[in-house]
Amino acid sequence: MSAPLAGKFQDHYKVLEIDIKSDLETIHQAYSKQAQKYHPRNAETGDPVKFDAINLAYEVLSDPLLRVEFDKLKSGGEEKTEFNFSGLDFFAALGHETALRAAVLCLLYDRRRLNPFTPGLSMRRVENVLETTAEGLNFALWYLKQRNLVTSDDKSNLLITVEGMDYLEMNPPTPEVVMPLIRAVGLASPASPKRETAPLTDAGASNLKRIREALAR
Repeated sequence: MSAPLAGKFQDHYKVLEIDIKSDLETIHQAYSKQAQKYHPRNAETGDPVKFDAINLAYEVLSDPLLRVEFDKLKSGGEEKTEFNFSGLDFFAALGHETALRAAVLCLLYDRRRLNPFTPGLSMRRVENVLETTAEGLNFALWYLKQRNLVTSDDKSNLLITVEGMDYLEMNPPTPEVVMPLIRAVGLASPASPKRETAPLTDAGASNLKRIREALAR
C-alpha cells in the first residue's frame, strides 16, 4: 500500500467522488476517469499530488480487506447498528455459502476454459449469472481471494487462479449443488431447432446439458 491507513486521513470515497456503497465496477470506472484527468502527463489538468491520492484511494477501496479497515477508520471504529447473531439462519446458511463458492469457481473455470484469451468476468456479469445477493457474492469472493483461488485483473475482472483450478479439479462439486445457483438467463442460448448445425464440440455439449438441467428445475 502506498501509505498506512493510520497516517494522514484521506476520505477515499470523496477522492474518487463515489458513494460509500459503490461496487467494484463503479470504483474502477471512477478511478479510470480521475486517473486520466490528473495523470502528470496530462498537460492541461495533470496534478501529481491528486494523482497519488487517487491511486491510494483505488488501492484501498479495490481490496475488500483494506476497504473494511478503512470503513471502520472512517466511522471511528464503531458499528453504526447493533450487531445481532442471526441464530438458526446462520447454520442453514453454512451449506449455501460452500455451494456459492463452488459455483463461483465453476463459473470462472468455465470462462477460462472457453475464452482463454479473455478469461475475466466483471462483478456485474457474475452477479447476473448467479442466484445470490451482492453481499453474498462479496463474502464468497473474500474467502476465495484469501485462499488465492480467485484474483482480479487491472480492470477488476474476476479470474480463477491455477490454485483455484487445482482445487476445483481435486474437489469437484456435483451438478445438484451448483446448478440451483446458476440462472438460466445467464447461460448461452441453445441453438434454434430445425436448423442444420455442425456437430457439438465437447464444450458445446457440456453447455447444452447444463442449460437443459437448469431449465428442467
